[in-house]
Amino acid sequence: MSVATDAVTVRRGPLVVAGGVLAAIVVASAADTVLALLALAAGAPDDFQPLKAPSYIFLTAVGVVAGAVGWAILRKVSQDPQALVRWLVPTLVVVSFVPDFLLYGDGGATGVGALLLMHVAVATTAVFTYRKVMPLQ
Repeated sequence: MSVATDAVTVRRGPLVVAGGVLAAIVVASAADTVLALLALAAGAPDDFQPLKAPSYIFLTAVGVVAGAVGWAILRKVSQDPQALVRWLVPTLVVVSFVPDFLLYGDGGATGVGALLLMHVAVATTAVFTYRKVMPLQ
């Protein structure tokens, strides 16, 4: 006897998803803090606002929540969300670099480099979390 199985999208409860998103914000903010402190120790200007905790924690939270909304939409509308994620996430991360390059005059190479690494850390943390709490298949 053969049992046919179709790919079924796993649905987690809203508390699991919200908890995962909150955890991603905390973990990504901690990684950002380490990167900011390293950048400041390596010579980034002390007055470079994007390396101040209120700035990057707020933007990390906005990015993770916006990413979660986008991920949820992508799961619902895409016929092949895995393939879409493989090119969409790196593309969005690279596009998110653009505003950072505009801050070169204020933060120098060290400050801007830290911001670029922060984007990668946030995206990596967020995607890992989304895959756990909002699986694509």
